[in-house]
Amino acid sequence: MNLQEKYSSLRQSVKKLGSVVVAYSGGVDSTLLLKAAVDVLGAENVLACIANGPALPQGQYKAAVQVAQDIGAEIHSVTTDELADPAYSANDPQRCFHCKSHLYRILTDIAKDRGGNCVICGHNFDDNRDYRPGHRAAVDFGVHSPLAEAGLTKDDIRQLSRQLNLPTADVPASPCLASRISYGLEITPQRLKQVEDAEEFLRRLGLVEFRVRHHETIARIEVHPEDMKKVLSEKKRSAIVEKFKSLGFKFVTVDLQGFRSGSMNELLSEEQKD
Repeated sequence: MNLQEKYSSLRQSVKKLGSVVVAYSGGVDSTLLLKAAVDVLGAENVLACIANGPALPQGQYKAAVQVAQDIGAEIHSVTTDELADPAYSANDPQRCFHCKSHLYRILTDIAKDRGGNCVICGHNFDDNRDYRPGHRAAVDFGVHSPLAEAGLTKDDIRQLSRQLNLPTADVPASPCLASRISYGLEITPQRLKQVEDAEEFLRRLGLVEFRVRHHETIARIEVHPEDMKKVLSEKKRSAIVEKFKSLGFKFVTVDLQGFRSGSMNELLSEEQKD
């Protein structure tokens, strides 16, 4: 199928659902899904739910709320309690499963309270080839994945977002802050705040797509190779070291492999991913 055929398939799939609760993050995937749902079903049949917790940067939360309002969707913030769950805070390779289980449990209850709405999420076709334990939670709770069902890849979604003039079209992917913390290191509000503040500092220096990986006393910065000079010039290097040490890191490093999404998963065996 070409791009427009895929988008038509998405719209038809959503239309069949009648009314929906959208698991919304404000990222490129869930924003396109929300836009399609509002266009096809009408705003009265769509509720965008966003989890406002310590693993979501506040700047990202505020931007997501604004985008949803601009689309015309009703938006509802939910408070999840995954940090109180030892299975989540232990930060093993199934962390995302535990997190999404908390979220989808809440969203399915909201859907039932609204009279039988179903829950849909922004899982796309490319995600089927990646390590996504959170999607197992979606399957367990009967959450629909219309983007993946329509065969829409990340590139497809960005192209459609540009055509629809969505502000998220070229926004880099930004998984939750917990994904920056090395497996086995406990997820705590303090560590999440360290990552959030460190990444916000780099953003103010002009970086766009990057990660700060938390390895307890070590902060490992991932940037694209062409951005290395932005963090290694003497003035900025000194400023980064000073800022990161003020946040509690003892050592500050730059990963010479550069930015790559999901680098924490590189150390996982196939057995750990099961």
